[in-house]
Amino acid sequence: MKLNQLKEILQAKVLTNHLPIDIEINNIIASDLMSDVLNTKNPAELLLTGLSNNQAVRTCEIAGIKAIIFVRGKTPDEETIKLAESCKIPLLSCDLSMFETCGLLYSRGLKNPDSKYGTGNNPSGRI
Repeated sequence: MKLNQLKEILQAKVLTNHLPIDIEINNIIASDLMSDVLNTKNPAELLLTGLSNNQAVRTCEIAGIKAIIFVRGKTPDEETIKLAESCKIPLLSCDLSMFETCGLLYSRGLKNPDSKYGTGNNPSGRI
């Protein structure tokens, strides 16, 4: 799914200028602990977090994560936005909780790369 589609689903606003949001996103990690993000076994393409400082951007740069969506209406300061632009990491913000955001994206087939349950379209019904 494209990041611009996720923007519409979550009614998110784009915080960075002149960065493409038509990038493909298939795997997500949701965490406010950047050590957990760095500890994943499989790479994610999108970070969902409430941590709205430059640590989130630096973590994504190290982990190869393509974009960040801040939850709970969080918005980073201008310095963090500029850092993200220089790292070519689009930043978005939505007003939903982490739980709601994860649920919406999971129900649309996105997954955590380390999940043992697969995608939201899993017919087993396991969560």
